[in-house]
Amino acid sequence: MDIRTLCLGILTMGDATGYEIKKTFEDRLDLIFHASYGSIYPALNKLTEEGLVSCREFSQEKRPDKKIYSITANGRYQFFDAIMKKPAADRFRSEFLATLMFSHLLPASVIAELIDDRIKDRLQKIATMADECGNKQTDRDQFLCNFGLTMYQAEIDYLQDNRHLLEADALLGSRAAE
Repeated sequence: MDIRTLCLGILTMGDATGYEIKKTFEDRLDLIFHASYGSIYPALNKLTEEGLVSCREFSQEKRPDKKIYSITANGRYQFFDAIMKKPAADRFRSEFLATLMFSHLLPASVIAELIDDRIKDRLQKIATMADECGNKQTDRDQFLCNFGLTMYQAEIDYLQDNRHLLEADALLGSRAAE
């Protein structure tokens, strides 16, 4: 699913500003999709040009005009059509795993630090999500929140159980280089 389609989907939940759409990406879609303002606003502009989204502007004192986006009937139809199709295969991107692919070139201490930092980050995400999950109202929101918690915990468990494979390889590699 692309940014445009996700923006349409977010707008099916109610009118929103670009900032509110960005917050939805950060709060609810963080585990599965990343979107910057640099991709959200061009998508909203294109959706507006195509008549799939409408935009109302409100003047604000000492601030730029506030734009509130709404999905149109055609936008709802296009979004519904998109979600009725079988989803494409998931694509996964990880700077962390890309770095670990070359762990044989890194000292064991750097690998340990990378893994420790990742575990700390995931523990923080779990703590933040756990607080938010308690406030989820719908079964759908609860399902997605718990899915995210489970994925982060599985990553932590895997890193803790298997870190020795990379760390030992680095230690052996550094001894072999001596």
